[in-house]
Amino acid sequence: MVAVSRRGAADDDADPGVRGASDAADDRERDARSPTSAVAASLVAGAVAALSAFLAAPMGGALVGLATLGLLFGSLRRSPRTLSWAAAIGAGGIAVAGYLRGAVEPLLAAGVALALAWDLADHGIAVGEQVGREARTRRNVAVHAGTSLLAGGLSVAVVYGVYLAAAGNQPVAALALLLFGAVALASAVR
Repeated sequence: MVAVSRRGAADDDADPGVRGASDAADDRERDARSPTSAVAASLVAGAVAALSAFLAAPMGGALVGLATLGLLFGSLRRSPRTLSWAAAIGAGGIAVAGYLRGAVEPLLAAGVALALAWDLADHGIAVGEQVGREARTRRNVAVHAGTSLLAGGLSVAVVYGVYLAAAGNQPVAALALLLFGAVALASAVR
């Protein structure tokens, strides 16, 4: 004896051409925007980046705050190009804060948080395209954020250790090490 639900029986009796049309309609109706959890996590990470950069130098913090808004806009509009431009503005803001002799620790925190914000926004776009906005994605976003944060934290630990060992409080060397750390962080996240 085989138990078949009414829906399963109705689907089996339906004409294959009609069932295909129904599936196509379901695909068109799926909302491909970024999941809310990814957008919210990206916004929180961006806010941490802006606050950290603002503590180092207000002008740099303002640019990172502008980048956070760009990440939000790019995430909502599903635009990887906007995300890239926003990340570039944020990196510029961190560089400006470093040039204005901002403290190293908040700049490193801002770098990790900005990279995390960009990565979560980009991941949200990909997840939205694959499974849609209504799918359960909180766990996926949380695991992705955790692994990205771990990679960023390890990168910052190495960069900060090198800075403490070799920089000797020289601002130009600090900026060079921070830029090297940003490159290392970007390659670790990707």
